Amino acid sequence: MFDAQLLHDAAELLELCRRADIKLATAESCTGGLIIGCLTEIAGSSDVVDRGFVTYSNEAKSELVGVPSMLIALHGAVSEQVARAMAEGALSRSMADVTVAVTGVAGPGGGTADKPVGLVHFAVAGRGRPTVAHHEVFPGNRAAIRDATVQTALAMIRTLVS
Repeated sequence: MFDAQLLHDAAELLELCRRADIKLATAESCTGGLIIGCLTEIAGSSDVVDRGFVTYSNEAKSELVGVPSMLIALHGAVSEQVARAMAEGALSRSMADVTVAVTGVAGPGGGTADKPVGLVHFAVAGRGRPTVAHHEVFPGNRAAIRDATVQTALAMIRTLVS
C-alpha cells in the first residue's frame, strides 16, 4: 500500500518522536486516514501514535475536532484557517503532543480557479509551540496527490519535532 521510501520516512519519524517522548495525532480530510495508516503500518507505532481523526465532511470537522462551522462558511473547508483549526482541535481533543492536519482537493473533480485540484493546506500544532501552516499544489492524479500529501505531512511533523 505504501512505498518503501514512505515507510522508511515514517519509521524514522516514529523513532525521532519515541526518543523525544512525543505522541502524535492526525486530523485528515483529503487523505482519508492515509497519514495515520502509514504511521501505524510500522510495528511498534502504538507507543507514539495516539489517534487519527478522519474529518472528511464539514460536519466531521466540526464535530470531531471542533472547527467552527462559521470558519468553514467564511473560508471554505480547503483553507489555511480550517487546517489550523483542525490541527489545534486535534491537539485539544487528544493526548498527543503534536498533530498534523490536512485538507485539500484530491480530484479529479471539485477544483475551482481559486482552489484547483491538487491544492492541499497543511497545519502542524504542538503543545507550547506556534501552529505552522503551509500549502502546496501537487500535480498528478488523485493517488499521486494523496501520496504527496502524506509525504509532506510526515516531513512537516519531522521539522517541528527536530
